[in-house]
Amino acid sequence: MPRTAIPFTAPDISALAKSLRDQLARQGPTPGHVEMLNILARAAGAKNFQHFRARSVAPEAAVETPPADLARVEKLVRQFDAQGRLVQWPAKPSQQALALWALWAALPAGDAVTEPVFNARLNALHTFGDPAILRRALVSAGLVSRTLDCRDYRRVEQRPPPEAQALIRRLRRG
Repeated sequence: MPRTAIPFTAPDISALAKSLRDQLARQGPTPGHVEMLNILARAAGAKNFQHFRARSVAPEAAVETPPADLARVEKLVRQFDAQGRLVQWPAKPSQQALALWALWAALPAGDAVTEPVFNARLNALHTFGDPAILRRALVSAGLVSRTLDCRDYRRVEQRPPPEAQALIRRLRRG
């Protein structure tokens, strides 16, 4: 059976490597940062990280990102109060996904915290008193990682989609 090619992209492969290294460190002996870069680059079909980087900066056809649906963003802004806290868990899954990005943006980057600390941070970001639903949704969406024993939580660094970027900017403006 032929394999389906899946493109491997990351806005910052160095940050991805560091994140993977940190996560693997909890599992046992791990390769160093440079070896992780090479592992990831080889996984993407390059000879090594330098080859991957050279190939990625080569001019390619620009990929056009669809514009954000600002009407959808404005509709979701109504789910947040003046302080930018989520006042109600949206009913529609597409709105939930977008709301999660707003919560993700409010979490500190690179900070591994325990579940009680993470819950306290989530409680500061919503008013309906259910950090567990938000915690599980953030993990399921891949926006937050947690250890297998669920003791430590960390924001996963990635670039938000255009609508999420528009929502995050809109909430920061107030």
